Amino acid sequence: MKKTLYIWLFLNLLCLANVMADNATITANAPDAVAVGDQFRLSFTINTQNVRDFRVGDIKGFEVLMGPSRSQQSSVQMINGKTTSSSSITFTYILMANEEGTFTIPAASAMADGKQITSTPIRVKVLPKDEANGIGGGSSQEGRQGNSSGNSANVSANDLFITSTTSKTKVYEQEAILLTYKIYAAVDLRGFDNVKLPDFKGFQSQEVELPNDRRWELEHYRGRNYRTTVYRQFVLFPQQAGQLEIESARFDASVARATEAIDPFDAFFNRGNTYVEVKKTLTTPKILVNVDPLPSGKPEGFTGGVGDFNISSTISSTHVKANDAVTLKLIISGVGNLKLISTPEVRFPEDFEIYDPKVDNQFKLTSAGLSGNQTIEYLVIPRNAGNYKIPALKFSYFDINSKSYKTLTTEAYELQVDKGDGTPSQTVANYNNKEDLRILNEDIRFIKQNEVKMRPKGNYFFNSLGYWMFYLIPLLVFVVFFIIYRRRIAENANVTKMKNKKANKVALKRMKDAGKLLSEGNVDQFYEEVLKALWGYTSDKLNIPSSMLSKDNIEGKLLEHQVPQDVIKEFLEVMDSCEFARFAPGEEKSQNMDKVYASALDTISKMENTIKR
Repeated sequence: MKKTLYIWLFLNLLCLANVMADNATITANAPDAVAVGDQFRLSFTINTQNVRDFRVGDIKGFEVLMGPSRSQQSSVQMINGKTTSSSSITFTYILMANEEGTFTIPAASAMADGKQITSTPIRVKVLPKDEANGIGGGSSQEGRQGNSSGNSANVSANDLFITSTTSKTKVYEQEAILLTYKIYAAVDLRGFDNVKLPDFKGFQSQEVELPNDRRWELEHYRGRNYRTTVYRQFVLFPQQAGQLEIESARFDASVARATEAIDPFDAFFNRGNTYVEVKKTLTTPKILVNVDPLPSGKPEGFTGGVGDFNISSTISSTHVKANDAVTLKLIISGVGNLKLISTPEVRFPEDFEIYDPKVDNQFKLTSAGLSGNQTIEYLVIPRNAGNYKIPALKFSYFDINSKSYKTLTTEAYELQVDKGDGTPSQTVANYNNKEDLRILNEDIRFIKQNEVKMRPKGNYFFNSLGYWMFYLIPLLVFVVFFIIYRRRIAENANVTKMKNKKANKVALKRMKDAGKLLSEGNVDQFYEEVLKALWGYTSDKLNIPSSMLSKDNIEGKLLEHQVPQDVIKEFLEVMDSCEFARFAPGEEKSQNMDKVYASALDTISKMENTIKR
């Protein structure tokens, strides 16, 4: 009995060891890019502390300044009465990049819980030295605040700029173009006070959804190393031929620059420097796009599609009874201007009852346009028995790759319609004036030969009180509704007055949505919703178009409406807080949410009580 128990315990311990070994992994971590002369950390983390024989292959292209240093981490969590624990060990190296190029750091190996495990090799790109100061690009932890020379508070055009680039500058009508705004920063960029983007006249635009926590990368550009990130992206579809212009974009940036500290107290805590806020206005150059018209000779079935597409069709049934519904489904898939394609027209037999097609779009935005499929469902009801043919549908589009028109053809369907249950025989005629087919026994009725009920002599409804009330009451109701309707039209005609009247209501609705985001802890969308409420309120209340909104003209308009200076200052401070919060650390964002929400509500209330129209 004891022998059996020992064997059972041994097998369980062996299984447990195998499970633990299967779960043990090595995770390597290093920056994607550094510059020549930069120092950086290379770490290998193993999610267990039972580790021995840790080894790393020959690290080429880098000088090992220190390591490996070993550190252990353990944690215990209790959630809903359930206790979980975890432990790990980390091996850290300090490396220095010696030469330009792309290098592969080999995999690390170790014995973890009695089993051999290895990591995945990682690649690190080494950029040239920054020509501005002859040192690395500041990719290490000590250099991430920027590497502009000197302590001057001025920000030059080479320290901070934004590029606007398009994937193509010569396209056809409706061909997708990717427009990218990218930030290049060698200074400590804190955020943007105001951003004015072009209105993309002549284009149909759609913004690419980017992650809220944008990733900054190191990039060598024109002899300098910059921290870069993609700020905004748009997919543009040109709507007309000719030379179209994408206007300049304007960004009012806020930058923190280090200056020499005069106060000894500040010098001690800030390493001899203090920071000042510098304003910098950035503009992007205009971009010209040459748009060629689509070639002549558009084939039959062309509905405006430009890209690369496929089409397929299915039918619910080819054998039905009269008055039963039949569904024909078309699926247009591919990449291009899917959203702008007109619904193809299917030629059904004339005596079919046809309903409006149902369109379901499943798209995702890519650099080549919209990718996905458009599903179109046609619902028809055959009213008469017989054999019918639903002809093949021709779908034509302009193919970007071959620069020519292509025509796709769906399958034709033979539909057999039997006489429906309980359906009377129906006579059908086709009139010479090419009207729709008429069902005679529904359109023409026989004279009913029912017995006529007679009334006593002298008992007439005509000219009685009920007769005149039958006319007077609807007339009075019509007059009352006509007067109310005219007043409503007069009020709605004054768009400015209506916007002004509803400004507070719309703003409070947006603040209510912001309150929900606050309770959910959705930080970024909370600040965005508060900004929409503030900008929208001023646009409606002060009658300023959204495209012309800026803090300067808002302040001037509020002074014209006799709003106190302290209320204006409080309003602008709330807007600044929301703008800066987008680039603030996560903990600081969360702490300021309640304060920003209360200040925004209070400011809108004060302005609503003050502004006189």
